Amino acid sequence: MAERAGVSTATVSHVINGTRFVSEEAKAKVNRAMEELEYRPNTLARGLRSQKSMTVGLIVPILPSDTSNFFFLTVAQGIQKVLREHGYQLLLSSNMSGTPEEEREQIRLLQSKWIDGLIIAPAAGGTGFPLEPGEDGLPVVFIDRQPQGVSGDCVLGDSFGGAYEAVSLLLEQGHRRIGYIAGEEGITTSSERYEGYRQALADRGLTPDPLLEKSAASSFESGYACAKELLGAGGVTALFVANNVQTMGAMKYIQERGFRVPGELAIIGFDDYDWTRVTTPPLTVIRQPAFELGCRAAEVLLERIGQPDRPPQEYRLKAELIRRDSC
Repeated sequence: MAERAGVSTATVSHVINGTRFVSEEAKAKVNRAMEELEYRPNTLARGLRSQKSMTVGLIVPILPSDTSNFFFLTVAQGIQKVLREHGYQLLLSSNMSGTPEEEREQIRLLQSKWIDGLIIAPAAGGTGFPLEPGEDGLPVVFIDRQPQGVSGDCVLGDSFGGAYEAVSLLLEQGHRRIGYIAGEEGITTSSERYEGYRQALADRGLTPDPLLEKSAASSFESGYACAKELLGAGGVTALFVANNVQTMGAMKYIQERGFRVPGELAIIGFDDYDWTRVTTPPLTVIRQPAFELGCRAAEVLLERIGQPDRPPQEYRLKAELIRRDSC
């Protein structure tokens, strides 16, 4: 291995085990040699020596028929990329029901696998994360959402800033009756997007109208129903839909009723997927940096594993307004 890479055996060991700083050039040589020789480190033997499993657990709410699954799968890709670079493996577990009860079961399952750390998007509607970060020596990093009543490392998108920028654009274009459609309450992303919507209105001297705000369980059907209720009453000239799956439902209703977009109605959605580029017209959206969020979460967890006593921190990744033709 060392001969094929053109480096010392010590350098190979440090790259595989992550025990010391190695230049990016040397890392690339060792990784290339590992691929050429089809070398796979024996993680069990390494774990016995280091008292580590070299494995990290990930729990995300991957729900049936929910297009937001693409977001979390992209986050997982970013996590896996960074972990692989440091010799770690990823165990992915999905909270299929999205409930705190199943979350507890998944945590117990991953703990039984002797994981070195946990990355988790907390379930909605719970009274708090069921495990204090660092409990039983397990490092934890929260992604996308903050748990209630628990402090720990968090890597989050800027939900408030994204919503604020979206509504500000609609206001700049002269809209004053801006409808708001959002998912269920109980997770921080929902509340932050709602705050961003209201703050953009308030900063321009407008009083938010509760009649223009609709909240329901995140689904295609609820997006359709909320759009029907808001637009059926008349007077709404723009919509901001705070999640992807409800945006799809709202667009279904808009197309069925033949609203001219953007001439008669402007619309902005949250999250950027392929389908938003092929609608008529293509949708203006708020894009979350899903892959980058995953990469940063993995980096933070590895830092926490190496420095378990440092104070917890919050990291915010900026959302991006992607302007297309729907407003």
